[in-house]
Amino acid sequence: MSYRITYVDTSLAPASEQAPGGAARTEDFPTEPAALARARELLEDVHCHSVLVSDGTRAPLGGVCLQLKVGLADE
Repeated sequence: MSYRITYVDTSLAPASEQAPGGAARTEDFPTEPAALARARELLEDVHCHSVLVSDGTRAPLGGVCLQLKVGLADE
């Protein structure tokens, strides 16, 4: 099953346009651990907003379950 991450990246936008605009990007991963590792990186990046992880059926993984899976609930 493949996993997809969709997020908004504002790092390339001019400072005057950084919020709430930005470029929507998607990345695909072959495994859940790889997708979750990337999701954690994006959640820690100040330029990335609205991080969405979805599985092969495009059902979103989110909320507390996602926070636990990427290790953010421990902080």
